[in-house]
Amino acid sequence: MRLFIAISLSPEIQKALVACLHDLKKQGVEGNYVPAQNLHMTLAFIGEYDNPGKVRSVIQSVPFPEFRLCLSEKGNFGNTLWAGVKGNQKLKTYVKDLRAALAAAGIPCSQEKFVPHITLIRKMSARNPYQLRIPKLEMTAKKASLMKSEQKDGKTVYKILEPSKP
Repeated sequence: MRLFIAISLSPEIQKALVACLHDLKKQGVEGNYVPAQNLHMTLAFIGEYDNPGKVRSVIQSVPFPEFRLCLSEKGNFGNTLWAGVKGNQKLKTYVKDLRAALAAAGIPCSQEKFVPHITLIRKMSARNPYQLRIPKLEMTAKKASLMKSEQKDGKTVYKILEPSKP
């Protein structure tokens, strides 16, 4: 199964980002829009791995530091558009510790530089300039969740397998 560890977004942030996506559609921006229920912030991408219990144990072994998650400006990786999350030392330290614990347990995990973000559109293209105003919202992040990505009826569906204890 395809696994990753993420922070789920508050309904307020989710709703605001969906409004941003609707606005981008009205401006003619094309691409694979992330459905509202799939909006999240990935902390560690594991990929294909068939022992979610082992991953859950690692998540529970790394204390989660409650922190404020604040949206910031937009950014992109190639043709992937995202909403940024303000730099936060507690978050960066947690991700570093989490990834180190996964590696120590022999669980494969992406080691790419951590850039806190929420993916909005993949394979984005725009014929004309567009405006994306990321709302200045924040929430309290209280836990990380183990999530599974699967294909259902040609669509990607994310499901929380087991949240870590807050």
